[in-house]
Amino acid sequence: MYKAGLQVNLIAVREIAHDIRLLEFGPSDQGSLPPAEPGAHIDLYLPNGLLRQYSLLDSSDAPKSYSVAVKRDPKGRGGSDFIFNHLRPGQRLTIGAPRNCFPLVEDAAHVVLSAGGIGITAILPMFKRLVALKKSVELHYAGRSRDSMPFLTVLEPHANVSIHCDDERDGRVLDIGRIAAICPVGSHLYCCGPNPMITAFLEATADRPRDRIHVEYFTPMRESSSEGEYVVQLARSGREFLIPSGKSILHVLLEAGIEVPAYWCEQGICRGCEVSVISGIPDHRDSIMTVEEHASNRSMTICCSGAKTDTLVLDL
Repeated sequence: MYKAGLQVNLIAVREIAHDIRLLEFGPSDQGSLPPAEPGAHIDLYLPNGLLRQYSLLDSSDAPKSYSVAVKRDPKGRGGSDFIFNHLRPGQRLTIGAPRNCFPLVEDAAHVVLSAGGIGITAILPMFKRLVALKKSVELHYAGRSRDSMPFLTVLEPHANVSIHCDDERDGRVLDIGRIAAICPVGSHLYCCGPNPMITAFLEATADRPRDRIHVEYFTPMRESSSEGEYVVQLARSGREFLIPSGKSILHVLLEAGIEVPAYWCEQGICRGCEVSVISGIPDHRDSIMTVEEHASNRSMTICCSGAKTDTLVLDL
């Protein structure tokens, strides 16, 4: 696993909505923190061995602290439960330097931001940045109820922010299709939220240029590949590995002691384990590569994707 990291102090923990906590990290030993762009996230190395990614709530060239918001998910993989039950101010933790898989196009003529639930964490710094630059921007923020939606007091005073609470609309969800239909031609559209919202957003924007459509996932859109047996050959060494049903390429290579690219999410939503494919056809199961990238079969994420052919040759 990727080990390089920054030592930080957890300087504040507070509730900001129902089952959502804000964590604020400061540099340890009077050090400094790397700059962070809108849309960036950090890796948080938990003391129990888990690794999780969280969007940074602010962007800055010289941040004095980093803040993230964590939603408790009883059906998750255990990270949020550990954070709620065990993390307290004063603890020293390790984080990764900010990385950005969801960059903001700051010179766009108009930007449409859509956020659902905890997805506001990735969208909020974009909105703040565009407002500071006096750019043309609109934000649509949806949630099940007001008590589940953080940052309402920050956003509601802005005339270019629309708040949608399902329980105030007879359970109706935000109409992403209408938002996409009426936004100006040439706009850049961003969306971060639950998978049904992402699906509706992608369907509503299918006729727009792909380079103007931007999404970030918190959970994978597809199940990991786990069917059948196939062989993976490492081009640099010639070694071959049988990938059995129920195991990923990543896990088989790690068990064999093979050095693999830095990996973080293990769900196909971060690109950390992306490798080049020399021959064979991958069974793409990630949620971050584009349709065009999948069609080219030039690379794959080995944490979740498998093979459609009997053998894959990878540039490892």
